[in-house]
Amino acid sequence: MLIAWLYLTRYLNFRKAGVEASFTRRVVIPVGIAVVAGGALVLALNASRGVPVPVIIFASLLGLAAFVLTETRFGLHIYAVGGNAEAARRSGINVTRIKITAFALAGTLSAVAGIIAASRILGVSVSSGGGIGGGALLLNAIAATVIGGVSLFGGRGRASSALLGALVIGVVTNGLNLMGVTSEIQWMVTGLLLIFAVTIDRLVERYVPQTGGA
Repeated sequence: MLIAWLYLTRYLNFRKAGVEASFTRRVVIPVGIAVVAGGALVLALNASRGVPVPVIIFASLLGLAAFVLTETRFGLHIYAVGGNAEAARRSGINVTRIKITAFALAGTLSAVAGIIAASRILGVSVSSGGGIGGGALLLNAIAATVIGGVSLFGGRGRASSALLGALVIGVVTNGLNLMGVTSEIQWMVTGLLLIFAVTIDRLVERYVPQTGGA
């Protein structure tokens, strides 16, 4: 219902602005795809052990983030500041406020992730977050976003990119675990994937002309 409301709102905004828009292509098809995909996912999970609470939390946060980034002025300002902070400042955007708010939101989401991670193992330690002597949680978090298509140089990326990158990292990690590869080698492979993604992003930034957008 939320997805249908979002697409319907966007369609009505197009019509109000005088832009020709197909109701079938703008509303019916994407909502139908979302319903089929979501229903298939729920049925598959219910056939096993049900829908995990972290999946519900993640889906809710992902939808909220996508809405904020694409449908609000704050989201537009984030893209503008990430793309060119000086141009954003000259356009009247409070760059400092946007940066502080973005870091505050990142800290809040990190806290939510920490609570979920602690609930899985029923405890925490000084190395739980992947710091000194810890695992590769921080590396995986950065790699997932970059591999998914978020630019480290700012101005490009979507909320769903994190999901795509996380799926790639999860598939690679599971495959290496099945092969009996040690943790150190897994970190090296993740690091190489991250380097490859950043290199591609830098080449796109330098050689591919950017047209339109924030």
